[in-house]
Amino acid sequence: MDPIDTGSGSILRQPKAVWATAGASVVAFMGIGLVDPILPSIAEGLDATAGQVSLLFTSYFLITALAMLVTGFVSSRVGGRRTLLLGLALVVVFAGLSGTSGSVGELVGFRAGWGLGNALFVSTALAVIVGAAAGGSAAAILLYESALGLGMACGPLLGALLGDASWRYPFFGTAALMAVGFACIAAFLKEQPRPARKTSLLDPVKALGHGGLASTAVSAFFYNYTFFTVLAFTPFVLDMSPYRSGAVFFAWGVLLAVFSVIVAPRLQKRFGSLRVLGGSLVLLAVDVLVLGHGGHTAAVACTVLSGALIGVNNTVYTELALGVSDAPRPVASAGYNFVRWFAAAAAPFFAPRIEEWSDVHMPFTVAALTAVLGALVVLVRRRSLTAEAEELRPRHATEDGVGVFAN
Repeated sequence: MDPIDTGSGSILRQPKAVWATAGASVVAFMGIGLVDPILPSIAEGLDATAGQVSLLFTSYFLITALAMLVTGFVSSRVGGRRTLLLGLALVVVFAGLSGTSGSVGELVGFRAGWGLGNALFVSTALAVIVGAAAGGSAAAILLYESALGLGMACGPLLGALLGDASWRYPFFGTAALMAVGFACIAAFLKEQPRPARKTSLLDPVKALGHGGLASTAVSAFFYNYTFFTVLAFTPFVLDMSPYRSGAVFFAWGVLLAVFSVIVAPRLQKRFGSLRVLGGSLVLLAVDVLVLGHGGHTAAVACTVLSGALIGVNNTVYTELALGVSDAPRPVASAGYNFVRWFAAAAAPFFAPRIEEWSDVHMPFTVAALTAVLGALVVLVRRRSLTAEAEELRPRHATEDGVGVFAN
């Protein structure tokens, strides 16, 4: 089957509302890796240490994690369209303010506001795309995964191109692009039907009482620590110009997109999800060890290669989180992301400090260990991860209420 053919039609034949939401999703995901190639420039421009600048990720993802308890509560009351527009408006405001920062403390604070806006937008985007897409949920999910991969690939490239002149320009550029996304969604997207039942603030936490979902979240927590050690700490180790660093992470993002959308589903079909996930986590641990302990060329190669393994992991974790429990998809996704995004906040905070306490190699040793711990959770809890998934998958496959930010 062609990668863009879902069996119900091409993902390219979509209403304007779907393309508007998908385009804004690309920019939203660009915001995650946007600062990667300019982290050293930001540190120099604001006279900050690597540890202080890494808080740009910590504040962003800490707020994102906490916001997962709020996004379903908001969208089930005001509707998907208004939630998207609210999230985009917050991103426009706080991305623009980030570019005006006079200190690293201000920038960290503005990134926190940006994280809230991004969480509101991205946690609603897939549900909206599924509701408006032609070709069924399979086409919508594939389109969303493609937007995620494209955004993760282009974020570092945009950061490098604009950041070569000034570290402030990527923030202004993101604000401008998100403003265009706001206008497109306001013009083309009609209000989506609201769920029959309103989501409470505690529903995502209650969903974690299911053993399979809790196991998926814990394993993803360890994996995300590894993922964001690579994303947030590696630019300081590579010590390259914005252009060169942007090229490295662009290649990383391309592999992430290709392996997430095309390769991972084929591996799952042949070997099974849990074997693919366990094997990919172990390979990621080896890759990160070589990245941290090898020479500069090895570090560049392993950074790029990690994108392929991260792409596979993202896809498998998404399917596990949305299919392993009997909770509605939005609720299951919110509970799962509430746990795992805390690791995305922790890794950028601890990696520079581990280096200060030991040496530059130790943060990657710790990251390799967390990847192995993620694989061990999959191994030990494999029965919980598979006991109900097959029974529940057919129901979820046709369910329209899809919760996201699973990648």
